[in-house]
Amino acid sequence: MRRRLLIALLTFAAVAVTGFAWPLLASTAAERTQRLLLDRTAALDRFAVLAQRGAATGDLTAVAGEAEAYAQLYREGVLILDQHRRPTVVAGDIVPDDPVIKPLIDGALRNEPGQPLPQLRPWSRGQVVLTRPIGTDTHISGVVALRVSVAAAAADVARLWLVVLLGAVTAAVGFLLLALVLARWVLRPLAQLERGLVAVAAGRQGTHVPGRGGPPELRALAASFNRMSDAVVAAADKERQLVADASHQLRNPMAALRLRVDSLAPSVAEHAQPGYQSLATEVERLESLLDGLLALAAADEAAAHPEPRQPAACWPDEVVSARLDAWRPAARKANVRLMAQPPPEHDEIGPAGCAESELAQILDVLLDNAIRYAGPEATVRVRAEPRPESVRLIVEDTGPGLSEQDRAKATQRFWRSGKDGGSGGTGLGLAIAERLVSARAGTLRILPGEPTGLAVHVVLPRPEPGADLE
Repeated sequence: MRRRLLIALLTFAAVAVTGFAWPLLASTAAERTQRLLLDRTAALDRFAVLAQRGAATGDLTAVAGEAEAYAQLYREGVLILDQHRRPTVVAGDIVPDDPVIKPLIDGALRNEPGQPLPQLRPWSRGQVVLTRPIGTDTHISGVVALRVSVAAAAADVARLWLVVLLGAVTAAVGFLLLALVLARWVLRPLAQLERGLVAVAAGRQGTHVPGRGGPPELRALAASFNRMSDAVVAAADKERQLVADASHQLRNPMAALRLRVDSLAPSVAEHAQPGYQSLATEVERLESLLDGLLALAAADEAAAHPEPRQPAACWPDEVVSARLDAWRPAARKANVRLMAQPPPEHDEIGPAGCAESELAQILDVLLDNAIRYAGPEATVRVRAEPRPESVRLIVEDTGPGLSEQDRAKATQRFWRSGKDGGSGGTGLGLAIAERLVSARAGTLRILPGEPTGLAVHVVLPRPEPGADLE
């Protein structure tokens, strides 16, 4: 938008400057041309009067002297002929037999208009011949011809045009600076709004924009954005509180229900055992769902309000080793090979800016999903890679993987793949992991594995100064 606004403003400025400069250039050239014509016409009139007097008295000394002085002063030629085309006065650089002059002299003797003076330009060069008949309309006794040089007048036009063009360039530069300042003033609130929208889209709730500068309408829009951001934060807080409160309140009746179901186990007849086991499974699923909702509410709260959190750090390679040991029995039961890959060239991983309990919870979600959905005889590999400003953890399996559409939905709450085969998942695991990673200013990406399967990349920043390593 900035570019389009500048193009519009600069186009208008160019048209305005051109609209003022071009007529001014034309008028200065026309004025200088007219002045030269008037000066030389006055000289022709004077020579005509002197020549007529000299012809009447028979003494052409005065007009010859005037012509010589004129030729020396202006470096132009003066030619006076009688009615029989005989030269009576010749001064300066002019030749009576010049083929350019002859038709002009013939026309003047017939009292025809002489050659017009062309409009001068800075590049005009050469000379122009002007003629005037001597005498009256009914009796022409001769002709006066002037070979006029336009070089000096063209130089004057060039100087005037230079002044005009310098003024136009100055005005154009002024318009350019004004356009830049105006565009910046108008678009500053829009740039602030764009940064605010990007921040909100990235999950940074409660983002405000300054709303300084720009037209009042855009400042009002910035204020509306800030109110909207506050409303979104308030609504999200209420939603998280509702989920947390509901989950917490449901735990007590769920625990009581669990005790009653367990106490019924010895009294259930053998033919009712399938129904009882199904009931127990559903109770376990509800308990798991409530635990997931509580964990998700806590992760949402941490991601939405990261400022007051204490700096935390842990050794990711130690956490990876511990969680692999914890999940190996489940992997053997599912006939899945679970292994750790060393970092490239045995580089030191270094600490990550995340609490050990949070990283363990994230890895538990990823390992649980990989073991559950990769399928028998699949391989799950876990590795940590050091980076200058972060640590990347990769959990990759050789299972069937997910389509591109499913990978985009995998971190949505309660989403479950159609390939789970009734595995009993709640659809909250990856959503919880993603929120925990976001709370530590990290990223979680779900990518296709190579050559098959799924690869989950978790990138965590390095710990902040003063963070205690767990």
